[in-house]
Amino acid sequence: MNNTTSPTEIAYYRDSCVAFRKITEPFGELSNMAPGFELDVNGIIIPTSEALYQSCRFPHLPDVQRIIVEQKSPWCAKRKSRIFLKESRPDWTSVRVEIMEWVQRVKLARHFETLGELLLSTGNSPIVEESVCDGFWGTTRVGSDALVGANVLGRILTKLRTEVVEQSFDRFKYVQPPVAVADFTLYGVLVGTVLNERTSGREIASCY
Repeated sequence: MNNTTSPTEIAYYRDSCVAFRKITEPFGELSNMAPGFELDVNGIIIPTSEALYQSCRFPHLPDVQRIIVEQKSPWCAKRKSRIFLKESRPDWTSVRVEIMEWVQRVKLARHFETLGELLLSTGNSPIVEESVCDGFWGTTRVGSDALVGANVLGRILTKLRTEVVEQSFDRFKYVQPPVAVADFTLYGVLVGTVLNERTSGREIASCY
């Protein structure tokens, strides 16, 4: 995806894609708002991928990161983040897609058995997030069958599925921080390598 600030909108049709909307519905675990996918970054336990993503807005404000990470639900983490939106890192719009891809890699690596199998179950169909109003990360309904939007999250997940098919577990043994994102820190410490759920049981939790 070359233009991360204004990616191209695409029209998808329900009979030729795998769409997810609510976290309680089929494939809802793929949503960034899905609970139950605890993450370990730099030895810090983060309850949800949404909390991790939102905390990345504020590398210069570790106290704000702590407030976001301490939220038990993804919705609460998002709401807390909104309080401080004006203080987001100045390049947020240009780096948010790369950060979201990293977050999804971490989520997949830390829950490879569950999410890897779920991704494989989508076959070769495009993976599409359906939203009420977000046409950037997802799509919105047009008529009875069409879903139209940039579907950035769905495209990230489709990309990761290809990597699972082609490289399986080996590709997700380690997740490196996004190299093109400056000042990528959590609680004032540079984010290190995140290990896969299997690997982390045999090796140290992070490499700095």
